[in-house]
Amino acid sequence: MKIRVFVSLKDGVLDPQGKAVGHALETLGFKGLGEVRINRVVELEVPADNAADALAQGEAMARALLANEVIEDFSVEVAG
Repeated sequence: MKIRVFVSLKDGVLDPQGKAVGHALETLGFKGLGEVRINRVVELEVPADNAADALAQGEAMARALLANEVIEDFSVEVAG
């Protein structure tokens, strides 16, 4: 079963990559941008017979490796 893990920085955590992208977009003529934040999506094929098991595996993987819970939030969804 395919799942997606969405990882984003928590509110208040500085995002230097987002700041650099926002600056680059402004120099390309995209004016008036607000805050730009960079997030990641990890797609995984997991061995699960049902959505609940797949989501549980995704949450366990996010907590173990995919997200740093001190500075990042994550969510997991079953893909399609």
